[in-house]
Order: sequence, then structure tokens, then C-alpha cells
Amino acid sequence: MEQANRIIVLDDEAELRNMLQRFLTSQGFEVRAVADGKRLDRLLQREPYDLLVLDLMMEPEDGLTVCRRLRAEGQTLPILMLTAKGDAADKVIGLETGADDYLAKPFLPDELVARIRALLRRQKMASGEPTVTSQMLRFGDFQFDVGKQTLYRDGTPIEVHSAQMLLLHALGSSPNRAVSRDNLLARARGRDHSALDRSVDVQILRLRQIVEDDPAKPRFIKTVWGIGYMLVAGVES
Repeated sequence: MEQANRIIVLDDEAELRNMLQRFLTSQGFEVRAVADGKRLDRLLQREPYDLLVLDLMMEPEDGLTVCRRLRAEGQTLPILMLTAKGDAADKVIGLETGADDYLAKPFLPDELVARIRALLRRQKMASGEPTVTSQMLRFGDFQFDVGKQTLYRDGTPIEVHSAQMLLLHALGSSPNRAVSRDNLLARARGRDHSALDRSVDVQILRLRQIVEDDPAKPRFIKTVWGIGYMLVAGVES
């Protein structure tokens, strides 16, 4: 039997906090509910959780402050922020602070569950393990031998800088699947950290300049918003 996803609800209003805990539990989640950031920190220190439902308007530490602090501490669990504010500017601030999604009150319970499940699916995709290690990928005029880490154009090997090759290998190990920036870095650093002295985004742009006809409108190395990047390619044995 698949283990239930573990969710924390942080809301300083007891009635809403308890209601969310009961409802999400009825939907098959394992749920803990807390009233403030200190209790949240204690739970996160003791054991891992899959998602945080975080209320924006709280005292003394509001949701934006909690979110910003968690991200600064390196906490990567998905955060769904709840707020009574529906203004687009507030949504942008929340997302830029580190929230992964934003739901304005009042909301339909089914929409809350749908958003939670979407975030959990996204997290699962972003942390996926490599699925291809020794196959040939084809995209446009290019062929990439994943095992040999060699890129060909019309059958002729071409030279690729080590930083771009590390990212191409990481993407090529999971073709047609979104791979998060953190996952790309982790896979690449495991091989040659010094080669990635610039951001993933810069190296992705340089890789696109090699394989894309128009790097501004990529066909093969796609941006997957909210996750990272994906190599679109045919897979051959």
C-alpha cells in the first residue's frame, strides 16, 4: 500500500486549522496542524513532510516571513499559500518569496485538494531518478549518446563545453521528463562541480545556442515553468 503524503497546515485560526486538518485527512493525507512558526520548525526538524499549507495573514510571524525564512534555511518542501487577499500583486509577492502556489479565500475544498495533488506531482517529477543511461536520443539534426556523453550532428561528433555536457547528460538521462534546477545541479555536481561555475540557466542558454535553430523559441530544451527544464527527444535502443 502506498504511503500517504504528509502535510503540515500552519494557520493561527483554530477553527480553520482544525477544519483543514479534518478535511485533508478525509482525502487520504496524513496531516499535522500547527498554530505558529515555532511549532512548525519543531515538526520539520523531527521528520520530513511532503507539503506545507501556509496561511498568509498571521501574527506575530506572517506567512510571507515564514516562507522567506524556510527558503533561506534551504527548506525545499512545496508551499501552498492561503490568503484572504486576491490581488495579483499579493500573489506575485508570495510566489517571489518562495511559495509554489497561491489560493485565495474563500476557496472550494475540491480546488484545494486539486492544487495540493498538482504540487505533489510536480515535486515527484522534479526529483525523479534518471531513466535512461545507455541509449541514443534524437532531436532535430542531433543525436546524443547518453552512455558515451557524445553529441553528434548528422552523425559527426561536435565539441561541447563540459558545463553544457553535464547538463545535457542530466537532461538526457530523463528524456521527455521535467528535471528541476536543483536536481540538475545535484546530478552535475556529483560529476564535476567546478564545471558549473555559472548558473544552470546560463548554461542552458548556451546549450540552446548549440542545438536550437532559435534559442529564444526552443523546440528541444524546453522550460517547464515552476519545475526546471526538459529535453524533448526520441529514444532509440
